[in-house]
Amino acid sequence: MIKRIILHWSAGRHYPTNFEKNYYHYLVDKDGHIYSGRYVPEDNSDCTDGKYAAHTGGGNTGSIGVCMCGMYGYKSPKHQGDFPISAVQFEACMKFTAELCKKYNIKISQDTVLTHYEFGCSHPNSSSSGKIDITYIPPYSWVGKNDVGSFIRSKVRWYKEKI
Repeated sequence: MIKRIILHWSAGRHYPTNFEKNYYHYLVDKDGHIYSGRYVPEDNSDCTDGKYAAHTGGGNTGSIGVCMCGMYGYKSPKHQGDFPISAVQFEACMKFTAELCKKYNIKISQDTVLTHYEFGCSHPNSSSSGKIDITYIPPYSWVGKNDVGSFIRSKVRWYKEKI
């Protein structure tokens, strides 16, 4: 059963690689195009068979992994690297996440639509603890690290109301 969506950045370049497609169900490039990964969300209903998208250590079962391609070289908001998330990319990801929420009947809350960073914070004994995606959104640099999740959920709610 699909119960949540976990959002990521790839820490790679602006377009998905075949390697990245093994770990996420969907990837969004800098132009806002959506790519399917190797696995479908339903593959993560049961992760005991080893055939699933392993995007979130300790949180893959029942989770859809959606990833924005980029942020390679990111060190801090002042040192973003050469592949920052674009505004078009971010908005396309939020809209697509809203569509997934509707398709899978996922209510939008901090437990059901969250970042990899948030998952790691709430599961400190998992391998996701300490992950920094997503703690910074380049097009919305004024959003603080601890407000990114709430900002994302607000965007997803807004898009969901439009569809």
